[in-house]
Formats: sequence, C-alpha cells, structure tokens
Amino acid sequence: MTTTAFITHRDCQLHDMGSHHPECPQRLTAINDHLIAQGIDAYFTYYDAPLATFEQLLRVHPASHLERIKRASPELGVVHLDPDTAMNPHTWQAALRSAGAGCLAVDLVMKGEIENAFCSVRPPGHHCEKATPMGFCFFNNIGVAAMHAIKAHGLERVAIIDFDVHHGNGTEDCFAGDERVLMCSIFQHPFYPYSGADKPAANMCNVPLAAGSGGEEFRDAVMQVWTPRLKEFKPQMIFISAGFDAHYEDDMGGLKLVEKDYTWVTDHLKKLAAEMCDKRIVAMLEGGYVMTSLARSVGAHLRSLADL
Repeated sequence: MTTTAFITHRDCQLHDMGSHHPECPQRLTAINDHLIAQGIDAYFTYYDAPLATFEQLLRVHPASHLERIKRASPELGVVHLDPDTAMNPHTWQAALRSAGAGCLAVDLVMKGEIENAFCSVRPPGHHCEKATPMGFCFFNNIGVAAMHAIKAHGLERVAIIDFDVHHGNGTEDCFAGDERVLMCSIFQHPFYPYSGADKPAANMCNVPLAAGSGGEEFRDAVMQVWTPRLKEFKPQMIFISAGFDAHYEDDMGGLKLVEKDYTWVTDHLKKLAAEMCDKRIVAMLEGGYVMTSLARSVGAHLRSLADL
C-alpha cells in the first residue's frame, strides 16, 4: 500500500485571477514539476478531486454564500469579489474541486486505503469565513473536510493545524467555540488579515509570531503550545492547512522557515497522529507564492508524509 494519496484536478489550474496575481495556476505546475524532477512522483497514489456537493458545503457555509459565489461566476473575463479575490469562468468549478478534494481525502483515510493525503488544489480556503469569500478563498476547504469527517464518518474530535504565514481567520470564524474542533496555528502578527491575536475562543490555540521569526520560534510554538493541547484533546484525525508562504524566500510574508522546518513539523504531526488517531492526516495546500520555494517545501512535506 502506498502511504500517501495525492489529490488534484486540472480544473484547479483553469482558475485564473489575472496575469499579475500571486495565487496563480503555475503554483500547481511548479509542485508537479518538482515531484517529477526529484523522482518522488511515483510514490503517491493519484486521485482526481471530485466536485464538492452542496450537502458537504452547507455543513460550513450558509446557502446564501453558495448562491452569491455561483451568481458572481462570469461567462467571460474576470470579476472581483474584493480587491484580492476574483473569479473567471472556471473558478466556480475549481472551487468545488478544491473543497471536494478534502472530502475524498477523508473518505480514503477513513476506509484505510491510505494513511494520509495531500490535496494539491487551488483556490485555497483558510481565509474564507462562513459567509465571506476573501484572501483568494471562496470556500473553506479545510473546514468542509473537517465537517465531512464529523458528519459523514462520525468522528467526535478533529484538529486543524495551520502553519500558513497568514492567520486562518476563515477557519477560526467557522469553528470558534465548536468543541469538536481544536485549531492550532502560527502566523505572522501584526499582518493580514489582522486577526487571531485578541481573545480567541477556547478551542483556538493561536501563536502569533513577530516578523523575522524563524525555525526556532516555530518549533517552540509547536512543542510548548500546540503539542500539550493536542495531547489533551486527542483528535481522531489531524487536518493540516499547509501554507508554505512562511518560507524565508517568500516575499508575501516576513517569517523565515525553510524546508527542514516543514519536514520537522510534518514528522512531529505524524508521530502524534500515530499515537492518537491511527495515523490519519489530511493536508490541503493553502499559501506559497514563490514557485521555487513552494515546490521545494511541498516536496519536503510530502517526503515526510510518505516516509521517503
């Protein structure tokens, strides 16, 4: 059995918000090319992401949110929902694939067909609030996946880990106060979206990091803050909002992580998952906007997931 599923879809590369937008189709191409160049592409089991169903989306988002996104979908050109977040004629389909990827990942892991999964999808999701698309995000992909584990598979406790450079305000909005979900995150602060540091709900384990923080500060946060909370919570599945824009080469933010930090945190989460939840991990791509560092960081993350 291959350990790791790699879930993606060509529709995810058709979503395009304009020639100078950092959240670009080339992100997925860069990841694919790196895996092939490194000779590790053969070690994963590949799946096409299905379209998320309205039933799956409605566990997180109100119907009015789905209707707003669908209604905004253009037949030609690009329409902006906010200055950062835009749709072309393929965005609706790509967003459904991105959310659907996480649900398929949960199904595969819960059936025991694979130990863990990485969803190489876009648009990303962790900035999308219950009823507000923002920050390049249309649906909260990780939230939809987590609720699928709870509602379709009967899990009572799931953890969401977010190491993107930006705070996952959308995920926090979806789950603040929900005792079934523990969210553990690091993020640069103060920084977009200027949230997460002020009196978070009890199930939010947020560690704001100052600009310039690197691997040492990150590892301290994971070991001293996240790990005790995770061990106390005992999740039955671990979800990862895997953003790689905290890399020191990524000028979208000001943190200074490198590949070995992504390897280390993935190894650590795998160890916790082996102890607590039968190795169940579902990771979904969030940020990462410099093609070379994104590709290398995802490669490091995947090597750890697949025991390579």
